[in-house]
Amino acid sequence: MDKNILIEYADMKEEIKDLRRRIERNKKELSRLNGQIVMDSVSCGKKGKKPLGTVKITGRPVTVISRKESLLNKRIRRLEELEEELLELTIQVDEYIETIEKSELRIIFRLYFLDDLSYPKVADQMNQRFPKRRIKYTDENIKKKIQRYFENVPQCPDKK
Repeated sequence: MDKNILIEYADMKEEIKDLRRRIERNKKELSRLNGQIVMDSVSCGKKGKKPLGTVKITGRPVTVISRKESLLNKRIRRLEELEEELLELTIQVDEYIETIEKSELRIIFRLYFLDDLSYPKVADQMNQRFPKRRIKYTDENIKKKIQRYFENVPQCPDKK
């Protein structure tokens, strides 16, 4: 297991956020379409070149609504699949973090990768957890600790 699992985890979380945003947009569009009434006028036959009359017809855009509903259902199914994959990936990320020897780094990694906190927020959390620490945590030293960990830890070879 290597750091690529952490990258994939972060990417999948962003993909899920994007998919949720798209689903919400589809739901709003569907509710707008369901309340919409379409009108048109058609001629009622012809006598020679002259129409016999025109009639106004009204209705809902059923084909557009059904296509949008189909797309929405596909996106909802995809979201469910991705959330299931994310759960499995979360377990793998947690297992990877557990392999880190230093407790301090494990806490930092959990806050940064699993809780999705920024460097300054991780530093704040670490300062709250370790208030008696002589040198306070900063966003820069949190970032450096993570970078140094990846520079100094040999990665597992790919299994083929």
